[in-house]
Amino acid sequence: MGSTHHERASIELLTIYQVSKILGGSLDIHKTFREAINTLVSMMGWRRSAVVLSSDDGSLVGLCAVGLSSEESQRLQFAPGEGIVGRVFAAGVPMVVPDIGREPMFLNRTGAADQSPNETVAYIATPIKADRRILGVLTMDRVVTDRTGSFDEDARLLAMVASLLGQNLLLHRAVSFEHDRMVDETRRLTKALKPVYQLDQVIGQSGRMQQVFAEVHQVAPARTTVLLRGESGTGKEVIARAIHNLSPRKDQPFIRVNCAALTESLLESELFGHEKGAFTGAMGTRKGRFEMAHGGTLFLDEIGDISASFQAKLLRVLQEREFERVGGSQPIRVDVRLVLATNRNLEKMVASGEFRADLYYRINVVSVFLPPLRERREDIPLMVEYFLNRFNRENQRQIRVTPQALRVLTSCYWPGNVRELENCVERTATMALSEALTDLSFPCHDNRCLTQVLHHIEREDAVRPARPVRIPIEEVPMGRGAEDSLVEPDAAAVEGDKPEGERERLIWAMERCGWVQAKAARLLNITPRQMGYALQKHRIEVRKF
Repeated sequence: MGSTHHERASIELLTIYQVSKILGGSLDIHKTFREAINTLVSMMGWRRSAVVLSSDDGSLVGLCAVGLSSEESQRLQFAPGEGIVGRVFAAGVPMVVPDIGREPMFLNRTGAADQSPNETVAYIATPIKADRRILGVLTMDRVVTDRTGSFDEDARLLAMVASLLGQNLLLHRAVSFEHDRMVDETRRLTKALKPVYQLDQVIGQSGRMQQVFAEVHQVAPARTTVLLRGESGTGKEVIARAIHNLSPRKDQPFIRVNCAALTESLLESELFGHEKGAFTGAMGTRKGRFEMAHGGTLFLDEIGDISASFQAKLLRVLQEREFERVGGSQPIRVDVRLVLATNRNLEKMVASGEFRADLYYRINVVSVFLPPLRERREDIPLMVEYFLNRFNRENQRQIRVTPQALRVLTSCYWPGNVRELENCVERTATMALSEALTDLSFPCHDNRCLTQVLHHIEREDAVRPARPVRIPIEEVPMGRGAEDSLVEPDAAAVEGDKPEGERERLIWAMERCGWVQAKAARLLNITPRQMGYALQKHRIEVRKF
């Protein structure tokens, strides 16, 4: 008897561990609750189990069930006080039914009493509680045999699992409420008319950039945390400064920190400061960037690159608005407006466990997405003019750009975005032998573009085939500009990054071949007729030079 009791206790302990592990893996209660009760039924040898929760109108509706068909699960609906489930919910105390066939309160809506007519079936229901509230009911039923444990043991185990479900459900509702509030605030802040906006040191008349400017003007006066999203080189720091300059804090400090440039220990000292003697080399007390930005704006760039342990420290500061210096014990409160930026996919990082979900929801209040340069090509001539005017002013030159040169610049893919365009213009202007920049002035004309070297370096052990290799259009690498070709258009594609999407591959091939359809068709190893059909299918406008 003692051995059987010991085995039962071991199984219960393992069951609680597995259920806790499942519930802690995700905030998707539809998925985790079903997996949890499925583990419970499987390990304890029970027959069926269900979770019934209170809805907004006060009725009880089934959330998930194990051992029930979809049709039976839909019948899990009760009013408070109705049947065993309704009574357990109304009274807040568990109920044990040794034999459902002899219990008049058992409604048998899911046909539990009809599945085993020659056997005794026990039924247990326990309330799901959290924060002194009853949120629902957890039920189970099993066939009674001589080898099964006592009803008290089953009821105790079911109550422990119900407690875990209640805590998880409360957390889920709190996170959902906070997320909905943030979404509503975001919609409120971004809902405005669309006049023509301008920002200092930011050029953009395209529709995409006007939308960004409108969002910046809308969010700048508030204290709301802003998350800037976009590829590297799209100008996130410039937008951050614009937000600060348009805010009531414009006369206060604007402090910038690149989180990817510092190790975790240095980043902690840089942000929070340190006390004298906190570590080797700490000769005196030093203020951190949070203190330096008091009353102003703190811009945290590359926020997606901080470590998991530092994410927890940063979350506490964002929640409490106070911190302690490294080596100190005195809390320091600050009044700081936070603007953060990243070029990484935070949603994918949250799903893979690389980024804390609670920190994500804390910083993702208002997101401003900066489009890549290839999606706002109409802004390129204005940027080129601005960069050339600045170059001429600083170098006492009179460089000007011709229409042929503009066609080259507007047709490039620009993987490095605005930063790459600025470098290209300055490099070309510096090396220009005449005052007019033409299409022949750019390094890409002679296959000397620095960007192409960065993105098209071949492996040392790679051997170029003697003749072109047939490359299906799905496998052709792309994502580069017309200036990025290191090989002839009809040569084999260079190994490296592979593009996503047939339309992007078509644009890459056309840009690489100077928008000549016949050459692009040879590069993709398809016929010119197929090339023309593909361009028409994807509505790609062929540029004329």
